[in-house]
Amino acid sequence: MNIDWRRNNSLTNFFLNCSSCDLESRVVIEDFLDKKLQKILGIKAEKINHAIEKGIIKFFDFKGIPTLQFRKDVGKIEAGTLIYFDNDIEIIRGFPKTRRTLMLSPTLKNHFKDKIVVEEKMNGYNVRIASIGDKIVALTRGGYMCPYTTKKAIEIMDLEEFFNDNKDLVICGEMVGTENPYVSHYYKEIGSLGFRVFDIRKKVTNDPLTIDEKYKLLEEYGLPSVRVLGTFNIDEASAKVKEIIKEIGEENREGVVIKDPDMELIPLKYTSSEAHDDEIKYAFTYPFDFGKDFFFSRVVREGFQAYEMEENEGELEQRAKRLGEAILYSMLDTIKKVSSGEIASEDMVIDVESKDEAEEFLRHLHDLGVYALLDEFMDNKATVKRIHQSTTDKINNFLNGGLY
Repeated sequence: MNIDWRRNNSLTNFFLNCSSCDLESRVVIEDFLDKKLQKILGIKAEKINHAIEKGIIKFFDFKGIPTLQFRKDVGKIEAGTLIYFDNDIEIIRGFPKTRRTLMLSPTLKNHFKDKIVVEEKMNGYNVRIASIGDKIVALTRGGYMCPYTTKKAIEIMDLEEFFNDNKDLVICGEMVGTENPYVSHYYKEIGSLGFRVFDIRKKVTNDPLTIDEKYKLLEEYGLPSVRVLGTFNIDEASAKVKEIIKEIGEENREGVVIKDPDMELIPLKYTSSEAHDDEIKYAFTYPFDFGKDFFFSRVVREGFQAYEMEENEGELEQRAKRLGEAILYSMLDTIKKVSSGEIASEDMVIDVESKDEAEEFLRHLHDLGVYALLDEFMDNKATVKRIHQSTTDKINNFLNGGLY
């Protein structure tokens, strides 16, 4: 069965509006969809047809390159997967979801083999960096090329030699720092903006390099990595990770990712109590812009962690106090702000060379469905104000007597 692309309005409109889609390009794309996509990605045509019809697979023009984007998982193909129809057809797989453990002791022994490697999980946003023809692009988790991240990644790291030698690889890492426009967090060793690599993967298969292979390449090309916090035998792993997570929490850092040295087993993540509370504080600052699942999952993490850590009465009291303050004080501050006539919003500061560059980033946010505006541009610093309209509107409604 072939992919019935001819019945798909998304693809028809794409061809009509794509300035770079001449007859030759159309033939290449049609041939790829009909004969090759199913085989390369291992997806049945029925699933691809369904995904195209539902808008899960989208077509768009990326800087003159016809592009296909997977907006959600399709079979075993991850959300954020991109296919570029350049001189060569380039496939960049989405970054796979990292599962979470709530209980260290049983999970690590059940999931891993002889040893584990513990790396730091940093508080930023997930970025894949890859080469597309003669371009180096930085992709957010959903599969969007972020112009700001792309420019900054190239400034922060010397990537040209790496990709000249390794066109089939994708660098996966975390963009972190106080001038991170998505998740701002202070790291003393980072400052305003930095990048840390946590994985290197193959473009088409998404297979990760082993831990040793990864660090050998990073050292060879002088690329920065996340911190390695230790390699442990499985019998001591749970106790060691508990010690590490307490230290990380005290330093107001996020957590750890626990990996098989050969990367044959999926990694697991585990985060600190302080990180949970920071996320809850942020979410309750804009309580009507985040789903209930966001709140609930983090409270559940706190409950299981408190149980496994066997905390004494004083430690439990401190945990409960942090959690309660994160919920109540942040929401109360926003209610007071809106009641005084302000809007629920947050400022993001980015370093740019021109106002045009800042506006390009704004267009990117708008494409993601984020309501934001350029509040100020001065001395190469742009202040972008993100508006949380749902929180503003609902708080105003309740303040004026609306029913819940």
